[in-house]
Amino acid sequence: MKLVIVTAVEEFHNDIIKLFRKAQIENFSESDIDGYKTTNPLIVASNWFAGESKGNESNMFFSFTEEDRIDALFKGIEEFNSHMETNNPIRAIVLPIERFI
Repeated sequence: MKLVIVTAVEEFHNDIIKLFRKAQIENFSESDIDGYKTTNPLIVASNWFAGESKGNESNMFFSFTEEDRIDALFKGIEEFNSHMETNNPIRAIVLPIERFI
């Protein structure tokens, strides 16, 4: 069993749910998060509102699942990202689980 964590901008919310289902990961959780990117200092200096920092509405999904299902999820994410027209790819990581109850 492993823990998979997936993050993406809100725009891809429904796409991620479809990717989880296609990978046969039926049990997962999600949380709304704010995503931030560091910017070039020259761009910040030229911004009238440089003191204001607003994050992008994003989602974080996570699931404790089997490795073969995670492999299928990663293949789906790689395919999705390969056709992306924005600079906000879906990100995913996998963490091993040493113990669980």
